[in-house]
Amino acid sequence: MTGDIHEEHPFLLAPEQRDPVRRLRGRLASGVTVLTASDGDRRAGLTVASILIAEGEPARALALVSDTSDFWYVLEESGRFVVHVLDASHREMADRFAGAVPAPGGPFVGLDISESDWGPVIGGMDTVAFASVDDIHEVGWQQLVVADVDRIGVADLDDPLVWFRGAYRALDEKKR
Repeated sequence: MTGDIHEEHPFLLAPEQRDPVRRLRGRLASGVTVLTASDGDRRAGLTVASILIAEGEPARALALVSDTSDFWYVLEESGRFVVHVLDASHREMADRFAGAVPAPGGPFVGLDISESDWGPVIGGMDTVAFASVDDIHEVGWQQLVVADVDRIGVADLDDPLVWFRGAYRALDEKKR
């Protein structure tokens, strides 16, 4: 017992009752990102693990985004966004932009933010992509945003933040 009242989540369904698609998706480890966009005075950000970068001319960013999120409404107007790749030290930031923890004043409060033509850039985040929306498709319960990657910043990233089976994880090189 870790001090919690219950060993498991008290409302967790039995494995045979759980959605198999959700269970399959949970077994695909994904890097965690924060997408940001701005439109005039409005800023929005969203934690997204359902994202791919496709090589090509132009390179593409493909992201699944909820059309009920604040980020979606700003993205619809701006047509541009910034992809910030998180490392293991950014768990609190991931929770903040996911709406999983309180963020009095909004998720950007207290962060070092600079503006770009693509949206807010979070200071200290050196692995980033700046993207312009090319197309949007409804896919399942999300919107698939297909965007051209206009600019990229790549820094060393030894300890990425990963989403796996409903929790943030960090890669552990020692277990290889």
